[in-house]
Amino acid sequence: MDWKPFLWLAASMLLLWLANRWINRHLQGVALLVANDSDIATVLYALPLLPGVVLHELSHALMAVLLGVGVGRISIWPRRQRGRIRLGTVPVEETDALRASLIGLAPLLSGLAVILLVGHLVFGIDALGAALLAGDLRRASLSLTDALQAGDAWLWGYVIFAVSNTMMPSSSDRRGWLPVSFALLALGGLAWAVGLGPLLLEQLARPLGDALRWLAVVFTFTVLVDVPFLLAIALAERLLERVKGVRVEY
Repeated sequence: MDWKPFLWLAASMLLLWLANRWINRHLQGVALLVANDSDIATVLYALPLLPGVVLHELSHALMAVLLGVGVGRISIWPRRQRGRIRLGTVPVEETDALRASLIGLAPLLSGLAVILLVGHLVFGIDALGAALLAGDLRRASLSLTDALQAGDAWLWGYVIFAVSNTMMPSSSDRRGWLPVSFALLALGGLAWAVGLGPLLLEQLARPLGDALRWLAVVFTFTVLVDVPFLLAIALAERLLERVKGVRVEY
């Protein structure tokens, strides 16, 4: 089995996680420098991410309804809780680990779908992906440059920024993942023990590899779109620190 797609996906996911972590922390810092008040800063921090927050909570609610799990009232008002900011909430009744896992995974799935759709219709991610898959970095850079020349590129880039920085599952979203992961590992071990493992691996190797490659393309594209926003946040923070003569400690 070719492990390159898996390694590429893991690396791109790690980069996106690090970018998300930095962006969320420093966006809060910029909001605090602007407002000089923690409550107002919480709202200012949440506003740029609002489209993603709405998609995140609606995804939880829709998946819960589809799985027959009751949901409460959706809230997209940010609030501080245990030293952290919660951008939105949707109460979901207790259920089994499998359905809880799918409900927790829903924002990531919908977020990737939105990014892939915008990337396909606006940024020509197909050409970029083909170039990346072929290892042709020159053609990939040309494809990305062409995509950024679209008149509404910044608007749709902002949509990707807002969605990508709110789609990652929170700790509460991941509550049911551990028992489901153990169950899947047990099923995989059982299949291997009865001799089905090599056959399944042979049959699934190619489609799984293709799926992992395209997921890696989407994550890589998302990181590239986030970079200008990351730089803008860093510049705004530096300028505000100089003007106000204070520094945000993280």
